[in-house]
Amino acid sequence: MDQPVVDSPVAQSPVSERGRSEAPIRARILQAIFERRLHPGEKLTEERVAELFGVSRTVVRQALARLAQDGIVEHQPNRGAFVAAPSRADARHVLDARAVVEPEIAASAACGCAAPAVARLRHHVAMENEARAAGERATLVRLTGEFHIALAEAAGNPVFVRLLTELQALSSLAILLYARGEHAACPPHEHGDILAAIEAGDSELAARRMRDHIVHVAEELDLSEPPERPLGLAEALGLEPAGVTRPGRSAARLRREPTPGGIA
Repeated sequence: MDQPVVDSPVAQSPVSERGRSEAPIRARILQAIFERRLHPGEKLTEERVAELFGVSRTVVRQALARLAQDGIVEHQPNRGAFVAAPSRADARHVLDARAVVEPEIAASAACGCAAPAVARLRHHVAMENEARAAGERATLVRLTGEFHIALAEAAGNPVFVRLLTELQALSSLAILLYARGEHAACPPHEHGDILAAIEAGDSELAARRMRDHIVHVAEELDLSEPPERPLGLAEALGLEPAGVTRPGRSAARLRREPTPGGIA
């Protein structure tokens, strides 16, 4: 099988990636996000990353800048670089984009996917099934995310590959933040169903199954906006600030001061 877009960190050691290129650093960070080992809001300290990869801080800065362009890393003034923490609105936008782009990718693959590309996708789905059966959660999460990128590769459009890499990383971060319960990976069997439609050359069915798949992924996330936050600590605690009274209640009672009758 061809190498995935993002090389597995399990298969390589940091020492083998040492050099002057920023690409391995980006790949490792993306891989850690795909496997949900790097969480939203985690700081990426230039000095520490440079030490781990044996490169200069300039190379690290280049890698982080590229990731920031894709929205995967956020630079905060006077604080440094952090893994992005997409809002619920950001997550909805990501899924909306996937719902538009990925059915077209699946349809395109069904129309012109060469036999070797289909074989690679079939092998990829088989690896997903093996990881699921073995209970290898991190591997399964990575593979199910990479399936969407591999499908873009099969469609033969490098722009789709770059776009799907970004969208999958942001989807992984959104899942960490907003998953309902224990969200492990894409629903079982759905990748196989999409692939079956592609193998049959049925572009409409492939697009429909992909569209349904994205809906199912979205349903696993709580993307409804929370209630408006309290205005202050007193309101958050269900109390009232000193000096504020409600109709019919005395300030003395709110402060729990004794009344003239001596009853608190």
